[in-house]
Amino acid sequence: MLTERPYWPYPRIVAHRGGGLLAPENTLAALRYARNLGFEGVEFDVKLTGDDVPVLLHDDTLERTTDGSGAMADMLFDVVTQLDAGSWFANEFAGESVPAFAAASALCKETGLWANIELKPSPGEEHKTGRIVARMAKLLWSGAALPPLLSSFSLEALKAARSQAPELPRALLCNEIPDDWEASLDQLDCVAMHVAFDHLSAEVVAAIQATRRGVLAYTVNDPLDAVELIEMGVDALVTDQIDVIGPHFA
Repeated sequence: MLTERPYWPYPRIVAHRGGGLLAPENTLAALRYARNLGFEGVEFDVKLTGDDVPVLLHDDTLERTTDGSGAMADMLFDVVTQLDAGSWFANEFAGESVPAFAAASALCKETGLWANIELKPSPGEEHKTGRIVARMAKLLWSGAALPPLLSSFSLEALKAARSQAPELPRALLCNEIPDDWEASLDQLDCVAMHVAFDHLSAEVVAAIQATRRGVLAYTVNDPLDAVELIEMGVDALVTDQIDVIGPHFA
């Protein structure tokens, strides 16, 4: 069982991209699906359209998860919102749109979902993405009992987010832990580090927590891995297998 952690006030099991493998990723349908399963926390990706409106999308291009094509950075918001982001997943989700960040935030607040918002800038838009998304998150989540956590692989995006909304917590995402990880966390005033689960060990977890920061493991889809990570002492898990590694798994 996950023990109490003073540096992680957030949900312990987090649904990846909203609905994991059970709903089209980064859609309002996915967020609702996770909430209906009892999840209290979701993770989703945010990037900018060509006219600088934050929307939910993981890839730099549209082909994989919509019926559109081309780079998101070249598309206007009014065009993006007309795309079908559900049919690729299943017919029952046909017509599901690419949601605006504002709509996703409103749904989370309405349904009591906490959010790990991953800043996912298109190439060359790291600073702008961090600045705009952080500014909007500060406004959209004003008054929330638990503020969202902004995370990113991009140091530049996190720096911009800190400058724009220093009161919002931040987390550094990494695959393999860099040698200068503690300096990076200090520089960005991060409250947590999010690490690929297969690059974690009990020693690494303890070292990060010794700096008074939380540790989140991603993306954990095998229950045996989840149990092992919990025994290592990680603070939270992100999973696609939201029907197997459910909100009360730990």
